[in-house]
Amino acid sequence: MAVADIAPRAPDPGVIALAVQQSRVLLTEDKDFGQLVYASGTPTADVVLLRYGFKARVDAVRTLLELVQQKGDQLTGAFVVVQPGRARIRPGAGLDET
Repeated sequence: MAVADIAPRAPDPGVIALAVQQSRVLLTEDKDFGQLVYASGTPTADVVLLRYGFKARVDAVRTLLELVQQKGDQLTGAFVVVQPGRARIRPGAGLDET
């Protein structure tokens, strides 16, 4: 489900609030969500930031699927950055690190 379909022009904090409310994982290419997650100090949605160029989008999807299969249990409550050859998983701000 795309945010633009249910809440067009929603501000970034509103997008995070909607994802939390609906227990959704937020997939984004917008680096501003990293700042929001760590600066807010409040519970946030699970966020996956994809850092792939336009031509590498097929690789991004493949890598994301592999990440979910291999480390899916580590993604809950996390802020994840996925880029070519690398995935960083960090606990989200304001969430327990258990």
